[in-house]
Amino acid sequence: MPTVKPAHEHVWLASQSPRRRQLLTQLGVRHEPLLPGPDEDAEALELTRPGEAAVDYVQRVTLAKLGAARQRLKARALAPAPILCADTTVVLGRRILGKPADAAEAAAMLGALSGRTHRVMTAVAVASGRRTWQALSVSKVRFAAFGPDLVATYVASGEPEGKAGAYAIQGPLAGWIEHIEGSHSGIMGLPLHETAMLLRAAGVRLPL
Repeated sequence: MPTVKPAHEHVWLASQSPRRRQLLTQLGVRHEPLLPGPDEDAEALELTRPGEAAVDYVQRVTLAKLGAARQRLKARALAPAPILCADTTVVLGRRILGKPADAAEAAAMLGALSGRTHRVMTAVAVASGRRTWQALSVSKVRFAAFGPDLVATYVASGEPEGKAGAYAIQGPLAGWIEHIEGSHSGIMGLPLHETAMLLRAAGVRLPL
């Protein structure tokens, strides 16, 4: 992927995820939040479409978020800088496991993941001016089998809230992960290798 001479000292991060902020900080990238206002229905962008493949879904949602962020930047008359967006989804077979709506749905998701291998897809997009750069990270995760008592305890802790597939790899359920194939940071929500490549292509200054 061709790169341009670094010209940007920071990026706008159009994500409320503390994990993505943490990962960008790990890369040494300065970032400022570019979050939806009260007049925006950000959750509506993540709605699935009947028959839509997971890989198409996660990339479509990411580009939709990016489009909304571009409009936000313009409407707020903020200083121009590259915008970074990402979306992560958990996929079991052909089933997309998004953020659980309630405790019952979280428990059902976790029960389905127990003892099985699933995929975690994270799409990333960076926009600067009229240009857009995109990347996709696909990883596999296999959980050991766990029972309903563990699921109930985990759900009661509140951990599944707001997390695709009802879990976070950096949380306590990681002790039940038998095998990972792919990008650990991608499973967290922002694949660092792919993200660094996109940011360099957009002319963002990285320390390394």
